[in-house]
Amino acid sequence: MHLKASDIHRLEQDHSTEAIQERLALGAEHSYLRDMVYGAVDGAVTTFAVVSGVAGAGLSVAVVLILGFANLLGDGFSMAAGNYLATKVDKRRLLKMRSIEETHIREVPEGEREEVRQIFKAKGFEGDILEKIVQTITADEELWVDTMLREEWGLSLHVPSPWRAGLSTFGAFAAAGLVPLIPFVINFIFKLQLDAFIWSSIFTATVFFLVGALKSSFTGEKWLRSGFETLLVGGSAATLAYLVGILLKNITA
Repeated sequence: MHLKASDIHRLEQDHSTEAIQERLALGAEHSYLRDMVYGAVDGAVTTFAVVSGVAGAGLSVAVVLILGFANLLGDGFSMAAGNYLATKVDKRRLLKMRSIEETHIREVPEGEREEVRQIFKAKGFEGDILEKIVQTITADEELWVDTMLREEWGLSLHVPSPWRAGLSTFGAFAAAGLVPLIPFVINFIFKLQLDAFIWSSIFTATVFFLVGALKSSFTGEKWLRSGFETLLVGGSAATLAYLVGILLKNITA
């Protein structure tokens, strides 16, 4: 990757002593963007899949709305609850392993020191430098425990809030999942004769692309490629649902 001169200058500023100290003092903070992006993708895909299946079967607007909103609330809550519970498990596991390591340090300190020694020996340290590292880490119990959690167990010390993770997922799911239903809601309320499925397809395709482009901000992909990739995946799911609806319509007929 080739950086522009302005990018290099900004990078140098971000890595000044003062900037590094300020950044590290704030600590790592979980970004809920991932929860929101995947909630939005799932919301748009599943709701539009329902709309496509019902439209393919030639059912009424009322049926589209009933099934669409049932999916919006039911599947959205299910996904949010799953994210909440998974995040809570991670948090509880971190607390459990911290308690275990604190017990090990208290009961078998020499064995735990040897674990630190072996961990950093595997990283290439040896001799006096290795012993100095062991001495420095084991002189501070909190640092000692944190080191074992990261190095021995591979755990992150920063677990997001289960509630915020769940609510971020549900909010994004509901917002994106509502989009495919908007044309049908307009037709139903105002008694218009819009081609609701065509407009729903256009709205949803736009959401797919925008969410995919947003996803690129933490995957490192090019936003255009990520947008079209998400559009392709979501469109494929919707097409499959539409074909199933047509097939079921012919069978029931």
